[in-house]
Amino acid sequence: MRRRRHLGPKGLQRELLRLHQLRFSTRTIWKILHCHGVSVLKPSQRRRGFKRYTRPVPGDRVQIDTCKVGKRLYQFTAIDDCTRMRVLALYSSRSAVNAAHFVENYLLAQFPFPIQRIQSDRGGEFIGEEFQDALRDNRIKFRPNRPRAPHLNGKVERSQRTDRMEFWATVDNTAPRELLEEQVARWQGFYNQERTHSAIHSKTPNARFHELIDVIPALETVQAAYVPPVKKYVTNNHYYWTTPESV
Repeated sequence: MRRRRHLGPKGLQRELLRLHQLRFSTRTIWKILHCHGVSVLKPSQRRRGFKRYTRPVPGDRVQIDTCKVGKRLYQFTAIDDCTRMRVLALYSSRSAVNAAHFVENYLLAQFPFPIQRIQSDRGGEFIGEEFQDALRDNRIKFRPNRPRAPHLNGKVERSQRTDRMEFWATVDNTAPRELLEEQVARWQGFYNQERTHSAIHSKTPNARFHELIDVIPALETVQAAYVPPVKKYVTNNHYYWTTPESV
């Protein structure tokens, strides 16, 4: 796992417990890595000077993205900026219809707090009218990033990298869709309930959520504060006006 997936001691500790029910301290793991000559890997090129931030309230901003995980198989990912809690789903294509379905049948059903705004890149599945209609119908603000700025969606991008390293590297992505959906659901539960995150002080997303449960606004309050866009859709290049019937 160290050579193939470049996991550190904490990552190896999680995977040994998740996959093999083996418990080792990170100190023991580090000694074994050193013994086998894999304690040092080629350092990644990391841009210096970044500033870490976190939204103060669960649901204040949810980052959403998609990634290809197999032939005609795409993972839709949503991560709460504050708690790092995630919702995942599999679809056969990237489309605005699937993105709208993801919001209405996964995000609203599985996140235990009201969603105030959704942030995404400007992929066609998110700029599409069906997706924006779903957000407006559910009184969720839409915050698309500016073009060519994937770092602004860094939390969801990084979480999908974790999926590739810690989940998709361990499953057969050609398995039947029903089996893959069960495995993704279990992985989502593990990620939210058991996997700790250094960015939230080595807590799990669920633990972070319960710490902040008293500051989460009620759904009625969030919806009352929603201000709908004035007869417009966001496109890749500009806003265009729509007819009253389409709004």
